[in-house]
Amino acid sequence: MYRKFWFLARVCRDLFAGGSFWGYVVWVRGRGMVMNVVDRRRFLQGSGAFAGMGALGLAGCAKPVKTAAMPAAPVLPLYDEYTPLVPIRAHIDRIFRITVCLRPFRAAGPRLDVEKVGDKTVVHNYGHGGSGWSLSWGSATFQSQKAFEAADGANEFAVIGAGALGLTTASMLQRMGGKVTIYAKDRAPFTRSSRATGSWTPDSRVALASAVAPGFAADWEAMARASFKMYESFYGMPGSPVEWTDRWSLSDEPRTGGGEGGGVPPGGHDFIHLNDRIADLTPRAIVMPPGSTPFPTKYVSRNSQMTFNVTDYSRQLMTDFLLAGGKIETREFRSPQELTGLPQKVIVNCPGYGGRALWNDTSITPVRGQIAWLIPQEDAHYGIQYKGLNMLSRRDGIVMQYSKFGPEEGWNDASEVPDRAYAEEGVNVLAELYRRMQSGARVG
Repeated sequence: MYRKFWFLARVCRDLFAGGSFWGYVVWVRGRGMVMNVVDRRRFLQGSGAFAGMGALGLAGCAKPVKTAAMPAAPVLPLYDEYTPLVPIRAHIDRIFRITVCLRPFRAAGPRLDVEKVGDKTVVHNYGHGGSGWSLSWGSATFQSQKAFEAADGANEFAVIGAGALGLTTASMLQRMGGKVTIYAKDRAPFTRSSRATGSWTPDSRVALASAVAPGFAADWEAMARASFKMYESFYGMPGSPVEWTDRWSLSDEPRTGGGEGGGVPPGGHDFIHLNDRIADLTPRAIVMPPGSTPFPTKYVSRNSQMTFNVTDYSRQLMTDFLLAGGKIETREFRSPQELTGLPQKVIVNCPGYGGRALWNDTSITPVRGQIAWLIPQEDAHYGIQYKGLNMLSRRDGIVMQYSKFGPEEGWNDASEVPDRAYAEEGVNVLAELYRRMQSGARVG
């Protein structure tokens, strides 16, 4: 009897005294009942809402309301149903920093060749576009193997750069038995890699379909699979350096598809899309039936994606490197000839965008990306894509990456000066979504 009374009181309180529009799930174990209330307004409008309350003896708890019968939404399995999300506090005064990252894009894909500079052998490992973190372990594996082949029995190596590629390459060389020294101008949190979105995006602006070599797709797949396998070893570690989070894709218009054959916008670039080759690694998106979530857009889908909490992950990589006997020296190189003064015979070159200046590599095009960082919320770990905004709530900050001009945004823009007004515009896009949710405004 007490359980029943508690349940009835909770329903009255939440439904008629200002309960959260985000919804909740109530379990009444004694009655074997489950009630999934997604939205107070839709719950009250549902044709069976008051009938259910009458069966529980609550007919007098609300005034009679005449409502039109609504078609029932397709039923999802229990484990796929919407569960409440904590709203992000979308206030511009919660922006604690704004960062700009220059993605090192090369039309032909990453530079992975080997060359001689004086008496040194240089193994290149840079130019991964927006896929640096995602491809880092696979690329590090391939280039470390080349480094050992070039070393001819020696086991001391130099690595240039301490970003995503530099740290993983140094670690991989150690795993293969090498003694490694990193030479870098900056280290986290001041590297460009530290300003990344932090998502598993292995084919993000990695190359142009019209410029890659015939074997590029196969090499890319091998790198992506090797990276994915290595990332599995970071699941569940203290600090959650790598974890899986849900991502919600919201749109008022049908999405046009981003795979191969999806077409190139007028004046745009034919960025290669290869994720179909590794579709078995990640779960497919689930299209949510209309009315099954509190989101106001006509099209709603949910997926799960690997997330890199870059602050903790970078620290973990550096700690592991140092504990394994690695050394790091702060040093800046202004020309390839300066590398000949290093004591190591083999050098793995991982400068990221810095490779454009160091190697006079004009094949690198900067692709600017800006992130406004909101104060992290301990109980919010998910992402939303809506009207050009990519919001990702990470443990080290809430990423607000706004790109209202699409995949071409930031092309050949080398400015690293933050744009505060644009950052605030992105935050306001999320606030507008929440206002629509509260008002019940829907499309379709």
